[in-house]
Amino acid sequence: MTEPNSRLRRDPRAERDRLLVPGAARLRLDRAGTTGTPSASPVPPAAIPRMRRVAAPAFLVLAVLDVTSGVLSAHDRQLLGAAHVLAGEAGAVVVLAPPGLAGLETAGADRVLTSAPSDGYDPDGKAAAVMTAIASLDPRHVLFAESADGGDLARRVAASGHFPLAAGIEALGANFAVRPCSAGRFEERAAPARLLSVAPDRIGGYAGLPCEALALPETPWPPGCPFAATIRSGDPSQLPLTEAAFVVAAGDGLTDFDMFARLVTALGATPGASRVLCDAGLMPRDRQVGASGSVLAAECYVAVGISGAPQHLAGITGVPHVIAVNTDLHAAMVARAGLAVIADAQDVMRALLAQLSA
Repeated sequence: MTEPNSRLRRDPRAERDRLLVPGAARLRLDRAGTTGTPSASPVPPAAIPRMRRVAAPAFLVLAVLDVTSGVLSAHDRQLLGAAHVLAGEAGAVVVLAPPGLAGLETAGADRVLTSAPSDGYDPDGKAAAVMTAIASLDPRHVLFAESADGGDLARRVAASGHFPLAAGIEALGANFAVRPCSAGRFEERAAPARLLSVAPDRIGGYAGLPCEALALPETPWPPGCPFAATIRSGDPSQLPLTEAAFVVAAGDGLTDFDMFARLVTALGATPGASRVLCDAGLMPRDRQVGASGSVLAAECYVAVGISGAPQHLAGITGVPHVIAVNTDLHAAMVARAGLAVIADAQDVMRALLAQLSA
């Protein structure tokens, strides 16, 4: 189109009509000119898979979980993430775990080998169980958690089977593994060994599609070959805060300390406290949670009547599940919590005790 002064002008509507792809369910413009003659009806999208399935794996990667508290820990999930790095699309991840363990599908278990139950702590028996699984499955790699129990088990298995062990892996790929050496001043990079132990919080957990978690045929465990040891712990109220998995802490909003003590006992938790209560002498100093007290590594933390000062919040940074009981909807602890109960602490404790005793 031209004007009397012969200046060219574009017609955007005509250009759009020229690029319009007919027959599509939604408006489509072919600006590259690669569509050609479109079909009369749109092509339906490919079906999106909803589950990872490895029907005929080329090899297996065995992950030996810790499961120290009866549930999958963050370290266990990181171990499965590392196993999938080694397995890729062709391999399958086999989990050696106690019976009845929940959450294995989303955590990344392609196959599940149920270990033999046990009522006692027997590290030699656990090593024998892993050796039996290795002989039965012949996995390409066997992964352990570099923890107090997992690291010890990895070294026992390596010594029993004369397997090479790469301990404390901090970075991992399909063809390489990196671990610290010389007291952490240097790094060693090599091909992944047959046995590897994975350091905590270095490799992310599995984040793909849910897996099948198919149960493998039961392995004929030899006599006296336990794996899922049940450790009978002592009184949780006497545990140091840094070792406790479940902590219930009292704050300035609490007035009935006898009821608080009964609730902690009924829940099987470890008691904690804010700095205000410890400074006032209402709770022992070793129960203080926070930057100036104990930094927790617990799985769950219940703050009863704690507003959430910055130094207190610094002590629960790594706790994945936080529950707050407070009358102040805008308290910092309420903002930090995954679940908040906006009510008087005494009323909530009384209701919980009634439910626990019912």
